[in-house]
Amino acid sequence: MLRKLVSRSVATNNRRAFSASSSSKLLVGSQHVKAQEAKNWTSGEYPLFEHEYDAVVVGAGGAGLRAAFGLAEAGFKTACITKLFPTRSHTVAAQGGVNAALGNMTEDDWRWHMYDTVKGSDWLGDQDAIHYMCREAPNSVLELEHYGVPFSRTKEGKIYQRAFGGQSLKYGKGGQAYRCAAAADRTGHAILHTLYGQSLRHDTQFFIEYFALDLIMEGGECVGVIALNMEDGTLHRFRSHKTVLATGGYGRAYFSCTSAHTCTGDGNAMVTRAGLPLQDLEFVQFHPTGIYGAGCLITEGSRGEGGYLLNSQGERFMEKYAPTAKDLASRDVVSRSMTIEIREGRGVGPEKDHCFLQLSHLPASVLHERLPGISETAAIFAGVDVTKEPIPVLPTVHYNMGGIPTKYTGEVLTVDKDGNDQVVPGLYAAGEAACVSVHGANRLGANSLLDIVVFGRAVAHHIKDTTEPGKPHKAIAEDAGAATIEHLDQTRQADGSRLTASIRLDMQKAMQADAAVFRAQDSLDEGVKKLKEIYNTYPDVKIADRSMKWNSDLIETLELRNLLQCAVQTIESAAARKESRGAHAREDYPERDDANWMKHTLTFQRDVTKPDVEISYRKVIGTTLDENECKAVPPFKRTY
Repeated sequence: MLRKLVSRSVATNNRRAFSASSSSKLLVGSQHVKAQEAKNWTSGEYPLFEHEYDAVVVGAGGAGLRAAFGLAEAGFKTACITKLFPTRSHTVAAQGGVNAALGNMTEDDWRWHMYDTVKGSDWLGDQDAIHYMCREAPNSVLELEHYGVPFSRTKEGKIYQRAFGGQSLKYGKGGQAYRCAAAADRTGHAILHTLYGQSLRHDTQFFIEYFALDLIMEGGECVGVIALNMEDGTLHRFRSHKTVLATGGYGRAYFSCTSAHTCTGDGNAMVTRAGLPLQDLEFVQFHPTGIYGAGCLITEGSRGEGGYLLNSQGERFMEKYAPTAKDLASRDVVSRSMTIEIREGRGVGPEKDHCFLQLSHLPASVLHERLPGISETAAIFAGVDVTKEPIPVLPTVHYNMGGIPTKYTGEVLTVDKDGNDQVVPGLYAAGEAACVSVHGANRLGANSLLDIVVFGRAVAHHIKDTTEPGKPHKAIAEDAGAATIEHLDQTRQADGSRLTASIRLDMQKAMQADAAVFRAQDSLDEGVKKLKEIYNTYPDVKIADRSMKWNSDLIETLELRNLLQCAVQTIESAAARKESRGAHAREDYPERDDANWMKHTLTFQRDVTKPDVEISYRKVIGTTLDENECKAVPPFKRTY
C-alpha cells in the first residue's frame, strides 16, 4: 500500500516544496515556528514536516503544562502538542482541591499524608514515590499560589483547606484532616489557567489541535512523536531528546463516566504500540457521586463541607460501613457501600437504582461561597435546587489508577528478559496517563491534582539535571513513522459495515457491565470474550469523511482504536487478579491476598491487530526514599 502511494506521487513531490506549499504557509503563519518538509520521505501523498526540539510534551493538562513550562524555564527548546486548546484539557473539570500538609486549619504533617495515601492505595502504591509526592506537596502548592492560583482563603488570609475522604491526622488516630487546598469547587480550572499563563510567559511553543499518532522509537529509545495537524491535514514529525506523555486517562472506555469525550487513552495506546507495557489497568476508580443519568461529577468536597448520603429510608447509611470516617471514607469504600444499598432494595427513585446526596441542611452562604459550581451543575443536569432538595447520585467511572509505569522521576519503565526494571531512554510520563504508582489500587480524593503538579515538575527537574539544552539530534531512519502513516491512510479509506459510534458503544456497554464496582470470574470472563469480539470488529469500521481537514470521523476512529487497546488490557488484568484490593472488588475473592498479589500487573500487546494480551508482574516498592526521614507503612487490614 505505501509503495503504491509513493509511485503514485513521485511527480507531486517536486511540486510540494516548502516555499510553495499552501499548507506549510498556513503552518508557519499560525505557529510562528520553523518547520521543513522532510526530504526523501517515502509517501508523497502525505507530505511530512520536520521539527527539532530538546523536549516535546504531548498533552496540555496540568501535568503537561507543568512539565512544559518547567523545561522552557530551564532553557530547553520545548514543544507542547495538544489535541485541545490547553484550557479545555480535562484538568479543568477537577473540583475539590489539592492535598498538601500545609497545616492552615489544624496541625498537620506530610508523613501523616503519606500514611493516608499508602493506606488508601491498599498497599499497591510504591512507597518511594508516595514519600516523594507527599514531601513535595506543601512546596508545590505554595509554588502554585506564587504563580497566581486564586485559592479560597481563611479569615486570616491563609489558603483555605477542606476535609476530604481518607485523610486523617496522627497516622489515623487523630481524627479528620483538613488537608485539601481549594479554590471554591473549581480548583482544577484555577490551576489549569494559571499553568497555561506560566507556559506562555516562558515561551513554550504550542502546537494546538495536533493529534499525536505514535511514538518514534529507534533501537529501544524514544526519539520523538508523529502527529496530525487537524486544522489543515498536514503531518508532522517532532524530533526530541526527551518526550513526555501527559495525555490523561481513558474513562471513555466506559458507558457512564465523569470524563470528557476526549479522555481516550491516547498516550497509553501509543506506548502499547511501541511494544512497551502498561501497569495496573484493572484498577478503575468509581467516584461515589456522579449525577444519576448524566454522569457529571459532584465533588467529594460537597461531603467535605458537611453533605451526606441517604438511602430510600432516609438513613445515613455510611455510618454502617465506615463508622469513623462515615461519608468521608475512601472512594472505593463509599462506592461499594452505595452499590450494596441499591442491591438490597434501599435505592431511591422509581427504579430504586440510585442514592441521594443531601446538601440542603448547609447554610446558603456555604453553598454559594464553597460549592457554587456543583450548585449550578445540579440545577442543569438534575433539575435540583440544592438548597431545598437532595441530588440523585450513582457511582460513576472517574479515574484510572493504572497507566504507563514510571519511576518517581517520571522516567518510563519496562522490564528486561529477566523481569528486572529497565528505563526506556528518552521517554517520560506524568499525570493520569502515568502509573508512578502513588495511587496503587485506589486514589484518594485531591491527590490527582497533587500528582499532576508534583510529577510534571519532577519530570522537568530530572530532564534539567540529566540533559543539556541545544544538543544536536542523531540521524534517524528516513522512513521513521511510515507505518503510522500507512495505518492512517487505511483508516481514512476504511469502507466497512460498522460505524465508529456503534463499535464504541458496544465496548462501553461491555466494560460497564463486566468490569464494574463488583466483579466475579464469570462476568469478567464474559467481559474478556465480549471485548475480544468487539476488538475484532474494528477492521470492519466505516469512515464516511475522506478529507484530511477537521475530519472528526477520522479522529474519533483513531481514538476508538486507542480506547480498545486500553479496554482489552483492563479487563484481561481484572480477570487475572484473584483478590480484592482497592477499587478491584471481587465477590468470589473478597479478601486482599498480600502473599500472592501484592504486585503490579504489567500488560503487553505484542501485536495490536489482535486482542491478545500478555500479562506479567513486577514487585511493589515497599520502602521509602529515606527511612530516617520517613518510615515505610507496613500493611494491615484497611478500615475507615
